[in-house]
Amino acid sequence: MNHPSENLTIGVLAEAADVSVETIRFYQRKGLMQAPDRPHGGIRRYGEADLARVRFIKSAQRLGFSLDEISDLLQLEDGAHCAEARQQAERKLTDVRTRLADLHRIETVLQDLVQRCCAAKGRVRCPLIASLQEA
Repeated sequence: MNHPSENLTIGVLAEAADVSVETIRFYQRKGLMQAPDRPHGGIRRYGEADLARVRFIKSAQRLGFSLDEISDLLQLEDGAHCAEARQQAERKLTDVRTRLADLHRIETVLQDLVQRCCAAKGRVRCPLIASLQEA
């Protein structure tokens, strides 16, 4: 989509960034974006920098960064803080690896429980329910 600079309404900005208008407003309330000044009796206008910012936020969210972490990254966006940004990415990578290990453990336990459920015959107590009650 091609837009003149500083001439996007909030609706056009949201559409271009593939988010809702409420998402834009939420980012503004969280301090991730500034609301442009409203001309007397007019409509606020957003520009390409605002569009780039929303896209940055959404990209960071897809990588698993929280809004607080994204706020920190946005403060480093001038490119002069690459080492700090790398440290944040390394912390996020460690967090992701920890969550993956947890998910693998959960998968193993659930797989075992499903197999035990399939093997249970007759009037026996359900292994899945029993396991959850004992936990």
